[in-house]
Amino acid sequence: MPKSKSFKEKIELAWMERSGLTLSLRPLSWLFCALVFIRRWCYRLKIFKTTTLTVPVVITGNISVGGTGKTPLTIWLANYLVKNGYRPGIVSRGYGGKARKWPQQVRADGDPVMVGDEAIVIARRTTCPMAVGPKRVLAARALIKHHNIDIILSDDGMQHYALDRTVEIAVIDGVRRFGNGLCLPAGPLREPVKRLKEVDFVVTNGIAAQGEVTMRYEGQMLNHLDDSSEKPLGSLKNESVHAIAGIGNPERFFEQLRRAGLHLIEHVYADHYEFSPKDLEFGDDLPIIMTEKDAVKCRRFLLSNCWYFPVTATLSDEFGLQVLNLLEKRDG
Repeated sequence: MPKSKSFKEKIELAWMERSGLTLSLRPLSWLFCALVFIRRWCYRLKIFKTTTLTVPVVITGNISVGGTGKTPLTIWLANYLVKNGYRPGIVSRGYGGKARKWPQQVRADGDPVMVGDEAIVIARRTTCPMAVGPKRVLAARALIKHHNIDIILSDDGMQHYALDRTVEIAVIDGVRRFGNGLCLPAGPLREPVKRLKEVDFVVTNGIAAQGEVTMRYEGQMLNHLDDSSEKPLGSLKNESVHAIAGIGNPERFFEQLRRAGLHLIEHVYADHYEFSPKDLEFGDDLPIIMTEKDAVKCRRFLLSNCWYFPVTATLSDEFGLQVLNLLEKRDG
């Protein structure tokens, strides 16, 4: 018997086409777009303040809701810049973090409850200082004050116009792309598609269209939840597993596991879901596989049958050189 779709899944399916439901919401989308337009012009007319930092700023963001791959791209950029002589600092919203004071420094062994799950993943995957907070300007200034950095990377923040940017990179999902092309709530867009004409690069997670940069995920190994061991993903081929995903686009994660020949019992949770041990009790001894983002929140549970599947974004050196050239041109 097929499982029923959650409300979130139904909404996301509706956003892929122009149905009676989405068309009935178009007046609200027009209002949303008008507010987006007015807000941007308030920044351009200096009614709202935009802060220019003493170091260049690279923004990675998107124009749609849901996971597109911003965080893996930020990690790739940070490591690429380090290899080419830069000293990056990274800022992010710290979505889901419950700290009472902001900004917060992020460490690889930090508490995801305080600073958010994505921030911990970034800290684990890079050697860069990182700070999070709702006001990215304050987070960036804290990094500049306390660390010897010469460039800021902002994970997400494309619509955070209070922070001036030197280079702007938009990330889109190669499968879902822009859905029905409508803005919220009738569609998945935070800004109209024409906003992409203003960015410096469009990176596509998957198959890229003309003028876009291809980004792919690579991953072969499963890591135990406590990082004590690892094994090839293919070692579970033809076996049944519980697949856990509390991310923006769980289907992409599930498809990676299916391609390796695993038989999935899928468990979808809201993005940034705060797990408890009971969420991982299924009444059997089947392996449990989750994303790295979910693993940073579940590691404290000390479960013996839990594994996570880390993936790494790969992009061409040509793209990296283009970013470096643009930084040198605009910061020269």
